[in-house]
Amino acid sequence: MEKQKIVVQATVNQTVDKIWEYLNLPEHITKWNSASEDWHTPRAVNDLRVGGQFNYRMESKDGSYGFDFSGKYHEVELNRRIAYTLDDGRKVLIELEPVEAGVNVKYTFEAEESNSMEMQRSGWQAILDNFKKYSEMQ
Repeated sequence: MEKQKIVVQATVNQTVDKIWEYLNLPEHITKWNSASEDWHTPRAVNDLRVGGQFNYRMESKDGSYGFDFSGKYHEVELNRRIAYTLDDGRKVLIELEPVEAGVNVKYTFEAEESNSMEMQRSGWQAILDNFKKYSEMQ
């Protein structure tokens, strides 16, 4: 059975080269990868290549909860697209498309079954919105 897909996107007023860098370098990931002010990513490891793996440690700032967000890359096309499979088997596609106002960053991901579709969509959108804010301030 095919999993339901959720799409989130944002147009970021930045060059595609910078967006690629901010999306993928651990020193940037730790600065934008959270859905709310009470969460953060204290550690990020990223081996961006086909067959490479990533692991982002996401934690509540009060230390009460945390988890690893990790997976393996199966497609990497410089400044255009990244596809990976999360450790739980769900697939994610990130597409970058230059537009007049900057670059449209689009995530398409397979939903998981323990949280509502809306909760998942809003969480991923909040992280993408943080990415947009971070990228435009650089």
